[in-house]
Amino acid sequence: MSLLDLIAAADERGLAAGAVACLERCLPQPAPGAGPDPLRPLWAACAEPRLWPARLAEARAALDTPADPGAPAARVRDLLAAAPDDRAGPELRAWADACSVLALEVHLGHDTTAPATPDPVARCRAGDPSGAGPLLAGEAGRQTAILEMLAAMDEAAPAAAGLRQVRDVSTEGRRILRAAAARRGRVRS
Repeated sequence: MSLLDLIAAADERGLAAGAVACLERCLPQPAPGAGPDPLRPLWAACAEPRLWPARLAEARAALDTPADPGAPAARVRDLLAAAPDDRAGPELRAWADACSVLALEVHLGHDTTAPATPDPVARCRAGDPSGAGPLLAGEAGRQTAILEMLAAMDEAAPAAAGLRQVRDVSTEGRRILRAAAARRGRVRS
């Protein structure tokens, strides 16, 4: 299935967790001594919908600091502001889709390989990563894997089941992007 198909078929837990994972991977490396991950509160709300409004407010407040408007953190803040207060309905699906696009665009921006095809983000979302750079193709694969893991969870399983695995996959992706960004920064210096 393509990423577009997986987002279209995902349940509310899958949409919420997939979106939070995408946003988490877009955040820059925290400064030394910085507080905890600002999106951490949202992970619990992925398992428990009644927590979503309060945890969303916590995440918004944690990221409510001035940043360069073009920086990924500013775009994450904008998407958090646009997140639906109810973790349900078509608004959630549209928001999860926007989070997916942002993560792919951020990865494309850090790829050192110029895409060999026009509109590589749309091609990756449609299931064709050919011609995309390694970071973009890797992110498309990571999003696909996360949504497939969430879709494969038994409906009778506890709501939090599998979210730890999703967070592990997301954390690894975050490390990869940060390493690529650091390497790119050293090359520019």
